[in-house]
Amino acid sequence: MRAIVVALVLVVAGAALATRLDVSASTGSLVGGGNESGQATEKARERFGDDAVYVLVRGDLPRMVLTSDLNRLLGLEGCLSGNLPAGATPPGGAGSPCDKIAAADRVHVVYGPGTFINSSVNELTAQLQGRTRERAAQADRAREAASKLARADGKSAAEARRLGQEAEKLVYAQFASELLAMNAKYGLNLTGAPKLNDPDFVYQLVFDPSRGERTPKARFAYLFPSPESALISVRLNAGLSEEERAEAVALVRDAVAMPEWKLESGGNYVVTGVPVLADELTGVLAGSTLRLLLVGVAVMALVLALLFRARLRLLPLMVALGTVSIVFGALALLGLPLTMASIAVLPVLLGLAVDYAIQFQAGNSRRVISTAALATAVGFLILLLSPVPMVRGFGALLVVGVGVALALTFTAGAAVLRRPPARGGFARALRGAGELVNVVRLPRLRVERPLRWVVANARAVLVAAVLLAVGGWVLDSRIAIESELQKLVPQSLAAVQDLDALQRSTGTAGEIDVLVEGEDLTDPAVVRWMRDYQNEILLRNGYSAEQGCAGAALCPALSLPDLFRTPELSATREQVRALLDAVPPYLSQAAISADRKTAVLAFGLRLQSLEGQREVIEGMRSRLDPPEGVRATLAGLPVLAADANHAMSDPLRRLLLVVAGLLAVALALFAVYRSWARAWVPLVPIALATGWSALVLFVAGVPLNPLSAALSALVIAISTEFSVLLSARYVDERRAGLDPAEALRRTYRVTGAAVLASGVTAIAGFAVLIASDVAMLRDFGLVTVLNLAVSLVGVLAVLPAVLVLAERGELLPRRRVRRRRRRAVAA
Repeated sequence: MRAIVVALVLVVAGAALATRLDVSASTGSLVGGGNESGQATEKARERFGDDAVYVLVRGDLPRMVLTSDLNRLLGLEGCLSGNLPAGATPPGGAGSPCDKIAAADRVHVVYGPGTFINSSVNELTAQLQGRTRERAAQADRAREAASKLARADGKSAAEARRLGQEAEKLVYAQFASELLAMNAKYGLNLTGAPKLNDPDFVYQLVFDPSRGERTPKARFAYLFPSPESALISVRLNAGLSEEERAEAVALVRDAVAMPEWKLESGGNYVVTGVPVLADELTGVLAGSTLRLLLVGVAVMALVLALLFRARLRLLPLMVALGTVSIVFGALALLGLPLTMASIAVLPVLLGLAVDYAIQFQAGNSRRVISTAALATAVGFLILLLSPVPMVRGFGALLVVGVGVALALTFTAGAAVLRRPPARGGFARALRGAGELVNVVRLPRLRVERPLRWVVANARAVLVAAVLLAVGGWVLDSRIAIESELQKLVPQSLAAVQDLDALQRSTGTAGEIDVLVEGEDLTDPAVVRWMRDYQNEILLRNGYSAEQGCAGAALCPALSLPDLFRTPELSATREQVRALLDAVPPYLSQAAISADRKTAVLAFGLRLQSLEGQREVIEGMRSRLDPPEGVRATLAGLPVLAADANHAMSDPLRRLLLVVAGLLAVALALFAVYRSWARAWVPLVPIALATGWSALVLFVAGVPLNPLSAALSALVIAISTEFSVLLSARYVDERRAGLDPAEALRRTYRVTGAAVLASGVTAIAGFAVLIASDVAMLRDFGLVTVLNLAVSLVGVLAVLPAVLVLAERGELLPRRRVRRRRRRAVAA
């Protein structure tokens, strides 16, 4: 009774804590972060802001920037940045979204078309005013010097005045040449001071008539992606909590919806980006968790009602619910969030816990159940080797869940059934494994004929199984892996459609950053290297100023050299610093840190396959050769996604994962049995099952995702239980004096039904995931159901041949067979 009370207290406490779980849809769980690019990505986010929230402005671009709508864009960008002058009334008044954004201070930097054009006006105006004053003073000095020199040479006053005026004109002529050079530098034709509301100036700044009257200049693709769109980038502060990020996204939405920014040209705004998608997905995951729990409970209750005759047939479901409550309560207690991986654990854990409780209720000994569970848990531990954080978390949570399920089964479950711990030899306790058939509503398996045929043709059966497995292993590397975030979530989400619209409008799948670090990045040599690297990479990937981004794999984005159009080769460190100081801080902070020790080169990665993205990224890596004392590293979500996808697709890595899983399970079984034969024999069909599963997936054409990419480890972990129970029963029957054929017949007539029932409950747990509206969970459930069904049938069909051949010694080297026979004769 005490065990029941303690269990109830833990379950209730766990359930209460689980209701407080925060939900996280962070992209960090889908991509790796421990490598060099992952560390660089974190640094870039800390220095230059997190992944951007984009405001896509759709409409006729000339009408947006050549009319009063430009002032509205500029006002919106100022509102989103939260940079309000001291004492100024925010747009919309106190309590408006602009006011709240400024008070919350969640935005790191904002840059967009209005900010860019206004900054260009200010910069050019400052340059013109400075040079005008400088040249005017120089002209005055030249006039006076020329006049004095002429008078000293005895010239008349009129002649001296004429010579002074000629000297003055010469200075102004030089100034005119400088203005022409400045016009060429910026692609302009200035005849006076630039103005924000001057359509001629704005048109010259933004558009490239040589490529079409409405076509923006290619180098400004990150601001003006097409003649029908403009783009505002809002980079949030790094390190925000899920709640803070959600609040920031909501404030951006509210600000964009303000009537003050409604475009008279008829354009409209779309708020999108990875943070927006993650925010919407968070809400979906919260609802998906409850739905999967309810569907899982209903499915397990139905399975128990249909398959079992036991009086307490729903007791396993109670144990499973208690397990889930304790595990997810502990998750909340540790302050860990609920992710897509932990949601996937929910129905799977229900199935495993129900399975263990069923085995115990039917009379199996603790040692038999513990051995099977140990092998399963060790198989799950191999998931910790995955390059994807989500998969590692999935494996760790399952291992903990297996332990909790066993503890509840052996304490509260035993107390309800009033079953004391089994005593006596292992062989005697193992006979309880057959008692499950007495409470299962399945007919006794009629396997006499198939087993006789398998025994008679054991070698041919095993050869056929090996050939099928080899075919699967060969084709495994050709199974597609889908790891793009927007394709792993519900396609009905508005954020998914908006992100697709962004990618279609911009033609990019994200931004790649080159994080540059050094003691002083204002060194002209460093700036020249960044400029040269940027130009080389863009050229190699099909970009040119004449053709723009059409057909290019990379496009330019806001980078350090673009802030001051890169100094000439003769520029000094002081000149570089002066140029940087002239750039408005709210713009420069997007490309270089205040201490001048960290900067970014940004590139827009065009839409293409992940394999194509990987080629572009590797090409960029291979050409990174910064000056001495400077470190350059690729960073950004597309880089991490491509690296993670490559790691998941790597055939060698996946093979090593399978080998590691089999070896770990073999060691666990050896620790229990103290016999290598009893450890490796059950694993032969499990190893083959990994190949059969890959073959079925290839034929079915079902793609893998970050969760299902490590499916071989799951097949090993869960299918091991089937093989271990059957192998243990066979050994027990052989020790009882039965010949191999009769021992197999009795094993399958009794324990075969138990294994089939266990397989049904495990598969049912994964099948619940098919009810999820999250594409990644749904596909993972479908793939796992297919694989476990194949492995269950395969183990049942091939294990007899393996057992017979192993006993004959035909699976061992000849020398070991002769040694075994000598020991048998001596005995």
